[in-house]
Amino acid sequence: MTITKDKTVAQIVTENIKASHVFKKYNIDFCCGGGVTIEKVCEKNGVAYETLANDLLQISSSVEDSNDYNTWKLPFLIDYIVNIHHEYVEENLPLLLMYASKVSKVHGHHYSEVIEIDRLVREIASELSAHMKKEELILFPFIKQMVRAEKEGTSVPERNFGSVDNPIRMMEHEHEEVGDRFKEIARLTNQYTPPQEACNTFKALYDKLDEFEQDLHKHIHLENNILHPKALQLEKQLK
Repeated sequence: MTITKDKTVAQIVTENIKASHVFKKYNIDFCCGGGVTIEKVCEKNGVAYETLANDLLQISSSVEDSNDYNTWKLPFLIDYIVNIHHEYVEENLPLLLMYASKVSKVHGHHYSEVIEIDRLVREIASELSAHMKKEELILFPFIKQMVRAEKEGTSVPERNFGSVDNPIRMMEHEHEEVGDRFKEIARLTNQYTPPQEACNTFKALYDKLDEFEQDLHKHIHLENNILHPKALQLEKQLK
């Protein structure tokens, strides 16, 4: 994607729908007001052209994930999950909620599925927010305590939830519930394929849903398949 000052917002979003998320970050209208040049929107919104151009170019570059997560120490893996995936959810949920609400209100009369998508997104937002807090306040600190106990040769303080298996089972059940909701969204959106005549906000919603689900899949993989089994094994060793 080539960025120049005389290109319009609409042209850039048409070339790469992910650019819509960058424009939204700077409160730039990429839908109805997309016919304005990049130079003019930068002046109007008080954004340095170089800053906006750099952000837009970043979405075109992708680095293949070559991390060997299975070799990471548990505290480092936990911090990565919180700093990368929990942070992603916290930053992107408000945007997803806004897109879903707007598309539902504007296009729900013609595309009834977007009303259901809006409902599902609100449920996912509520569930994930509570879910991540439970991880950050209960499960993750306890796993770190177990790691510290193993290192120092001390015992782990008793917790009211008993075995670490109990919060892990709860977290994995909640993962499954959110995953099921995204499966339903993928079905309703025809695997995130917007209608041919869809406006840019409509397209941005489907693209962000697709991106969000991909991040969620990786997020859940790191917990269900790496963090949780190692935490259970560590607890057995400590006993």
